[in-house]
Amino acid sequence: MSARVTESTECAETGKRCPSGRHADHDVYSAQCPCRAMLDLLANKWSALAIGALEDGPQRFGEIQRTLQGVSPKVLTSTLRRLEEFGFVDRTVYPAVPLHVEYSLTVLGHSAAVPLGLLRTWVEDNLDEIPEPAEGRPR
Repeated sequence: MSARVTESTECAETGKRCPSGRHADHDVYSAQCPCRAMLDLLANKWSALAIGALEDGPQRFGEIQRTLQGVSPKVLTSTLRRLEEFGFVDRTVYPAVPLHVEYSLTVLGHSAAVPLGLLRTWVEDNLDEIPEPAEGRPR
């Protein structure tokens, strides 16, 4: 049963408070929990892959795009902006001609890279065990 959130950011059922004070508690199963937005961002294919690509250190946009084969510049730009907005990626602009921009993981980004790396490894290790989807549906 999900907890109700009161205006004081205290859970009406348990009396617990979110450490940030922004909401009652952290429950990704609750429809109103802000955790859902983070789960949506991190569960996105391109977000998970971009974070993985940046694990070895700062990279320029083109390097990231070459690593993430198949991503369009528009989608990669949007993904990196969202990751930066939520504190997973830093964007550093170096004054040079032409402009030099590098992306790197923040401390928060490095902490997210750990479970995402485990998920990527699990997928690679188990893909052959997963049944083929019904005909006409992509894998």
